Amino acid sequence: MSKSYKELMNDITTFIFDVDGVLTDGTIHVTQTGEMLRHMNIRDGYAMKAAVENGYTVCIISGGSNEGVRIRLRNLGITDIYLGVPDKVETFDEFTDIYKINPENVLYMGDDIPDYHVMKLVGLPTCPQDAAPEIKEISRYISHKNGGKGAVRDVIEQVMKVQGKWMEHFDAQYD
Repeated sequence: MSKSYKELMNDITTFIFDVDGVLTDGTIHVTQTGEMLRHMNIRDGYAMKAAVENGYTVCIISGGSNEGVRIRLRNLGITDIYLGVPDKVETFDEFTDIYKINPENVLYMGDDIPDYHVMKLVGLPTCPQDAAPEIKEISRYISHKNGGKGAVRDVIEQVMKVQGKWMEHFDAQYD
């Protein structure tokens, strides 16, 4: 009998997220100068920062490439940011090899076909509610939130709660 997604959350040490459709709602606003603007959820950012501060490894692997996204993520304490990635599996393999991370300890959240093959390699593949059907089919957990609307916060908060680290993080700030 396979473990439930909640049981799998006990083993998570690493979060990997796609950007467009996961950290954003997947829409791009194009300005007259050709600049592409994305919207990110502040609560997703807060949860990622809390995860980093609690010793989790947080990594971004995205096919898109936007320096504004990189700056935002670095400001949250995320150092492993791979943008403009043509082959997510190759980047995932390099990343896990560098840090000696067991793929079984990875939660990956993706939303579309470019995430499919890497999601098949991790211990806990997850997706936002509005992910592509093929991604939902292979996900062990489908957030009740859409991409860019709190799906990242949802999975981080759940993992930290299962591991008893969610409120511990906040309580430590006031001791």
